[in-house]
Amino acid sequence: MVGARWPGVDPEWSREVDVASTSAADEPGTIRRWHLLDNGAQLSRRGLAPAGTLLCVHGNPTWSYLWRTLLTAGSDSAHPWRVVAVDQLDMGFSERTGTFRRLADRINDLGDLTAALGLGGPVVTVGHDWGGVISLGWALAHPQQLAGVVLTNTAVHQPSGTRIPPALRLALHPAVHRWGTTTSATFLRVTHSLAHPPLTPDVRAAFMAPYRGAGRRAGVGNFVADIPAAPSHPSFPVLSRVADGLGGLGVPALMLWGPRDPIFSDRYLKDLIGRLPHAEVHRFEGAGHLVAEDRDIAAPVFEWLAARGRDSGPGRRRPDVMAGGPVPEDDAATRPLWAPLTELAAGPAGGETAVAEMATDGGVSRSLSWRELEQNVAALAAGLQEAGVGPRSRVSLMVPPGVDLAVVLYACLRLGAVVVVADAGLGTRGLSRAVKGATPDFLIGIDKALAAASVLGWPGRRISVRDLPAARRRLLGVETSLAALGRPGAGPGPELPCRGPALAPEPAPEAPAAVLFTSGSTGPAKGVLYTHRQLAAMRDTVAATLGIRPGARLVAGFAPFALLGPALGAVSVTPAMDVTAPRTLTARALADAAAAIDATVVFASPAALRNVLATKGGLGPAGHEALGRVDLLLSAGAPVPESLLEEVQRLLPGASLHTPYGMTEALPVTDISLEQIRAAEADAGNMAGAGNGVCVGLPVHGARVAVIRLAADGSAHGTGSVTDAVTEAGVTGEILVSAPHVKEAYDRLWLTQRNSVRTPGWHRTGDVGHFDAAGRLWVEGRLAHLVTAPGAVVTPIGAEQAIERLDDVGLAAVVGVGPSGTQAVVAVVETVPPVRRAGPAAPQLAGRVRDAARQAGVSVAAVLVVPSQPTDIRHNAKIDRTRLARWASAVLAGGRPGTP
Repeated sequence: MVGARWPGVDPEWSREVDVASTSAADEPGTIRRWHLLDNGAQLSRRGLAPAGTLLCVHGNPTWSYLWRTLLTAGSDSAHPWRVVAVDQLDMGFSERTGTFRRLADRINDLGDLTAALGLGGPVVTVGHDWGGVISLGWALAHPQQLAGVVLTNTAVHQPSGTRIPPALRLALHPAVHRWGTTTSATFLRVTHSLAHPPLTPDVRAAFMAPYRGAGRRAGVGNFVADIPAAPSHPSFPVLSRVADGLGGLGVPALMLWGPRDPIFSDRYLKDLIGRLPHAEVHRFEGAGHLVAEDRDIAAPVFEWLAARGRDSGPGRRRPDVMAGGPVPEDDAATRPLWAPLTELAAGPAGGETAVAEMATDGGVSRSLSWRELEQNVAALAAGLQEAGVGPRSRVSLMVPPGVDLAVVLYACLRLGAVVVVADAGLGTRGLSRAVKGATPDFLIGIDKALAAASVLGWPGRRISVRDLPAARRRLLGVETSLAALGRPGAGPGPELPCRGPALAPEPAPEAPAAVLFTSGSTGPAKGVLYTHRQLAAMRDTVAATLGIRPGARLVAGFAPFALLGPALGAVSVTPAMDVTAPRTLTARALADAAAAIDATVVFASPAALRNVLATKGGLGPAGHEALGRVDLLLSAGAPVPESLLEEVQRLLPGASLHTPYGMTEALPVTDISLEQIRAAEADAGNMAGAGNGVCVGLPVHGARVAVIRLAADGSAHGTGSVTDAVTEAGVTGEILVSAPHVKEAYDRLWLTQRNSVRTPGWHRTGDVGHFDAAGRLWVEGRLAHLVTAPGAVVTPIGAEQAIERLDDVGLAAVVGVGPSGTQAVVAVVETVPPVRRAGPAAPQLAGRVRDAARQAGVSVAAVLVVPSQPTDIRHNAKIDRTRLARWASAVLAGGRPGTP
């Protein structure tokens, strides 16, 4: 088959090599013929010196064809690498040996091949499926040649207490094994069906090519039979040696994973991360077992190779990144997030309320004083530690804001555990995707969350909030409860004897503290990793910018601020509402909460404020009086129209209204008050840069903000230099932020993280905006939502705001329809009152919408109406413009309108 043509493969790469075998499966002196895809000769002929060699090892039942994109990328003269993609013996187009080759034989075979090739360093191994184990076995045996490892959907260990995946159990069953793997091509077809999107016919045919006929599929069946499903299996000791050896594998590592894999799920990724904690990890959401087919893996592999640095050559080793070192001098200046709790508990305010919950009847249902909060946190921390929670344990918290969440959150942080916060506002699918991706060690939740965990298979040992009946506990797989772990005597507290070991040392400022998930309004929700230092910096930034000091009294109608309240030393109460659905907040519930603690600060999203205004008729004199005592109102999560703030001001006449701008990755970034918004609007048209968008004010304490100029096609690539960042008035570009409280990284999204920091020293937000001559930032939309019309790039927010000023329009969205560069501008408006059917707007409304957009400098080609806009669940305000654009395209092409 040398020189055969397969899609995506240069025939010059295909070659055969005769190799002397030293395997125990062969007689001495046996010569085996291997087939490879190897670009080495081609690089030499072109006079290109490779930086090293990628040794690529496929799994079962694929072959070297799986790595064709790496061969193509490695042949690029800009970054040449020799890529040697092997066909294992009895697989692909290599020799059919007639022997049963076990894991040890296959690792040995690979060593024989590289010796025959004279493969010196630096070598980076690349493996998939069982090729991952074999490539790691080779790596451990060749440390002097090894420069790095790349793994895609593989496993080296079966987590204790679990069985191998059902698909593999079926393939191993005596009644199925031979027929399913050898006699028929069923095992191949099932594997190929795991591609997302499906393989094209020519690619599927290429993958089938080496396995046509039962005689060529013996290796497929033998590979399955060699799966060490139990300790008694002959290959189990070898697999264990590979797994145990990874702890000493200090070279750089990259893991590229498809989580939609029924074989190697995220639990295997979690195991590998535990063995290679220094590895860079990227999960391609939506990709599956054949991740190299589902996504472009060549680009991240070669970007990672370029970023490895000079210290990653053969024989070089990284420092142990998990070991503790000298504490930086400035660490002493980082006050832990929980410091205000301890200080207030020990001071004269110790007996005063710290956190409270509201009942639906308007009264306080539960509360804790600062002293009680401190004691409960200490007692629960001791109980959690005895239950196995420790430094770097991942703990998913599915507890509504209130007393229980405050106690468990700060108990986990004190232990050095990493809290995972993914709220129900993501929706069932989004929440499930987030939890599975974070792979928590523990899941602490209310009954509803535990039931979901049981049905949807969420990972983590389960802990309930309340004590449950034994039958219910067994049904949900619950081990214990917060109530049991926090009881007096369960562990040490300020006034309790210690029944167990002392608490773990206080985590270092640079230790991971939390994974907070984004809203998912612009794609799958992303986990955002924060360290203790960054969370403390967030607290300090909020305090310095907004003047929230210990003693403040906060009504938190927005979950993130409910968590931050105790860290600010603020008395915190959550109103009676569904915090995952902001528009459930009523004026009466807000007033009752404010009255309960004599609130000075209120935080609520724009959607929550709209409903507060809509229900203000239910307020009595006492409710108006309680809201009248509020000094500060904060609203964020989506653009807040000036008209909405004006109405809120009348309801809270004594409050200073602020709309901080930020994101899960950096909160807050800028801040502006209603008075400053009025001043900015007055400057529109009279000052350079003023207008076209939402003015979000000046950078907060300690933050720097800049933009990267947009290119003509609407991109903001820049040069990768710090000089890309500009603050020139009137220049529209992607917004950048630099601050002590910016995230550490995107969790297990290495490529996304690389892209977000490709301008050195800055986080690239994905938002688009500009500065005016006064240094104020104006946000114009998201980079992903720009409309590339002929000869112009249209940012949506300015036109949307102009349209929303019409009396019979609620929320408006401007989207692009058609090919990039020639898109038509389409306005989709939510009518007041709601229309019965979505579709083209009536001519009169369409004319007024076009006129309004024209005043903002945007020419609208078509106007569509919807009863309500598709918004995110968390904020009830962020419009899914990508979804709207698809719907608008279908409607304008003559399709049935339906619902967007």
